[in-house]
Amino acid sequence: MKSREIDFTKGNPTNLILSFYWPLLMTSMLQQFYNFADSWIVGKGLGDNALAAVGNMGSLFFLIVGFSFGIANGFGVMIAQSFGAKNTDELRHRLAAVIQLGVIISVILSVFSVLFLPKALVLMKTDEIILADSLRYGRIVFGGLATGICYNISGAVLRALGDSKTPLKAIIISSILNVALNWVFIFEMGMGVEGVAIATIIAQIISSLFCLNRLRHIEVIALGKEHFINDHSVYSTLLKNGLPMAFMNSITAVGCMVVQYFVNSYGVVYTAAYSACSRYLNLFMNPASTAGNAMSAYTSQNYGAGQFKRIREGLFVCISISIVSYIILGSLMIFIPGKLAGVLLSGSEQIRLACEFMPRCGIMMIFVNILFVVRNGVQGMGKPMLPMASGILELFLRVIVISTLMGRLGFRATAYAEISAWIGAFLVNAYAFHIALSPLLSGAKNERTDTRLFDHKKGGTKVHGTL
Repeated sequence: MKSREIDFTKGNPTNLILSFYWPLLMTSMLQQFYNFADSWIVGKGLGDNALAAVGNMGSLFFLIVGFSFGIANGFGVMIAQSFGAKNTDELRHRLAAVIQLGVIISVILSVFSVLFLPKALVLMKTDEIILADSLRYGRIVFGGLATGICYNISGAVLRALGDSKTPLKAIIISSILNVALNWVFIFEMGMGVEGVAIATIIAQIISSLFCLNRLRHIEVIALGKEHFINDHSVYSTLLKNGLPMAFMNSITAVGCMVVQYFVNSYGVVYTAAYSACSRYLNLFMNPASTAGNAMSAYTSQNYGAGQFKRIREGLFVCISISIVSYIILGSLMIFIPGKLAGVLLSGSEQIRLACEFMPRCGIMMIFVNILFVVRNGVQGMGKPMLPMASGILELFLRVIVISTLMGRLGFRATAYAEISAWIGAFLVNAYAFHIALSPLLSGAKNERTDTRLFDHKKGGTKVHGTL
């Protein structure tokens, strides 16, 4: 099979990043598209209450799926560092350990999320009108969580190797299937929100199988039985990098759940408006988030190869992408919020509330766009602790702002909660990137900053300590 992997350690950084970025962006946009299509079909086919029920699951879904996505990306960083260092034996042992850990994590998260779901919905003050639909949708999605985790891990490994084209092809196929099944299940078969959940699971199965088939044909990661026999240090290295990234996502999700709690307490009109706003926010942040993912793969490989100056060059490229994204998409949220809201919502009150949220977030979106880049750069250098701390800061800022301002400002407080979290996290991660990279560029070597030591016997890279 033709090689689709990219070696980021040599060649022009701009050309390499852009060749990796565009397929990755299309993949992410298609993922957002079929999430958006779910919302459109649910809203138009089943009504605003059903849309509110699905949207109400968003923060809870991010809590669980975000954890798995974070840990998959953390594992991917270590795979990319081994690939960049050209240490094939270490790469294969780490990949085998990733597979083993992935199975265990899938079982634990799936069982926990299904059991915890009813209590979580009550804690979030889910309106009785949408509680039953939220339960039906959530139980199916969480019951099939293993399919999503499989795709997240296989996609993270492919991105670590510089392959962004295979996940794109997988998502093209699964997106078409997802939208088609949504239409059939809801409009043709008369199913409720459970039809949307089933369509999502089937689509994830297809995308997972496609990525796994590609991994099976990549020679550099061909695994034998001996690679599945690992000492505790291999698992420890993966978990030390993966768990902080996973917890960062989950902590951020808890903050979103708190916001959802306050929104739900104002009734289903607020819930539906917030669901639509969240969909647009996720969609419009996507190009910058993708630039962050490109930064992670680029940084990880160059960090593994000791090419530290190239990391700074990659930073400028990815930030430039994020700024262009902000100018284009932030403008849409500022100037045409009513038209955007009307695509997903039918009620005039819901649309009015959405018009309070979107322009404010559109103006300040520059902070979250650059945040994605610098945070992924820090994580790509194998230093996940300060990014995790920034997740805790995001949680506190969201809680403080929403609890203080919701009673005074109403729905506008949800926008200010987002903005405050973005700015706080940006400041922490910009500082973390500076103190992680600067000593490497200046040649300083100490345990706290330049934490890389080389194992001359095995030719491998060991990372001691985290930032």
